[in-house]
Amino acid sequence: MAESRSSVLTSESVTEGHPDKVCDFIADSVLDDHLAADPRSRVACEVMAKSNRVILAEEISSTHTPDYESVVREAVRQVGYTYPAEPFCADTLVVQTLITRQSTDIAMGVDRQGGRGAGDQGIMFGYATDETPELMPLPILLAHHVAAGLTGDRKSGRRPWLRPDGKTQVSVRYEAGRPVAVTDVLVSTQHSDGVAQEEIHAYVQSDLLPRALGQWFNTEIRVQTNPTGSFCLGGPAADCGLTGRKTIVDSYGGAARHGGGAFSSKDPSKVDRSAAYFCRFVARQLVKEGLAKRAEIQVSYAIGVARPVSISVDTFGTGNQRAAEGFVRSFDFRPAAIIERLGLLRPIYRTTTNYGHFGRPGLPWEE
Repeated sequence: MAESRSSVLTSESVTEGHPDKVCDFIADSVLDDHLAADPRSRVACEVMAKSNRVILAEEISSTHTPDYESVVREAVRQVGYTYPAEPFCADTLVVQTLITRQSTDIAMGVDRQGGRGAGDQGIMFGYATDETPELMPLPILLAHHVAAGLTGDRKSGRRPWLRPDGKTQVSVRYEAGRPVAVTDVLVSTQHSDGVAQEEIHAYVQSDLLPRALGQWFNTEIRVQTNPTGSFCLGGPAADCGLTGRKTIVDSYGGAARHGGGAFSSKDPSKVDRSAAYFCRFVARQLVKEGLAKRAEIQVSYAIGVARPVSISVDTFGTGNQRAAEGFVRSFDFRPAAIIERLGLLRPIYRTTTNYGHFGRPGLPWEE
C-alpha cells in the first residue's frame, strides 16, 4: 500500500460455521487429538464436508489412533450444527475416513539431521504493522470482530434466529498509509426461516456494528446485509467445504503477501504452518523494537534441509532497513528451533482455526 496517497483496503472474514471453516476446525481437532496422546505425531488431515457427510483424507504417522467419528461429531457440535431437521447435523452425519501413513520419502526428509529437516519446500510470510495495538492491519481485524460478534450473539441466545454460517467484509480508507475511517461493511449471515430481512439489517447496523467496530464505528458507514435477500440454507448442507481455502482470511486480509500454503490440518513439522507463525512472531518483535512501523518477512525452505534457503525483510521505507535485516537474521529459523521456541508440539491448534491465526491473545507467536 502506497504511503503517500488515499486508498481503500477491504478484507473479509467468515464465521466458524462457514463450510470451509467447519473443515478446518475438524482437521485441527484431529491434529490436537493426536498431539495430546503423541506429541511427535505427523499429521496432514484434509477434510471435505457436504450434505450429510464428512470425509477425512489423512496422511498420518502416530502411536495414537483417535476415535475419528467422535472427534468429528464433537467438532461439528461445538460449531453449532445441531439441528436434526437439517442434512448437516452433528448427531446424524456420516463420517468416512481415508487414511494412510506418512510417505516414507517425506518422513526421511523431515527426520534428516536428527529430526530437524523442513517438512516441505515453500515460501512463508509474516507481517506486522503498528496501525493497531494488535500489530495487525485494521480491515482484517475488524472483519474478524464482526464475524466473532455474530457467533457470540448466536451462541449466547441474544439473537436466537442466527445460524452458524456467515461472512463479513470491512473496507477501510487510508490516508498517507494510516487508517482514517471505515467506509463500508458487508454482513451475510445465515438465519432461521421467517425472520424479516429488515430485522436482520437493523440488528447489524444498530447493535452488532457499534459493538464490533468500537471506536471505528460511524453513522456514515455504508452497510449491506444479506444482499441476495435471504440466507436460510447454509453450511455444508448448501455448499461444499474443504480445508485450506481461507488462507487470506487466516492471515492478513490481503494487506501482505501469502506463500500459498494453508495452516489448518498440518502438524508443526510442516513449515507452511510453523514458519509462517514464526515469521509473524519475528515481524512483531521488529515493530515492537521500533525498527519499522510495518514489516514483512519472507523465508523459504527446501524439504529435508534445516536451514532456510533465504530470509528477507521489507520495511516499506518505514524504518531502518539495515538494522531490521540484522535483527531478523539474529533469529533461528530452523524448524526444530521454531517448534521448541514456540512450544508447537502441544494440542493448541483448535484455538487457532477461527477469526485469524494472528492478532489474537493467547497464541505463542503473539506473545
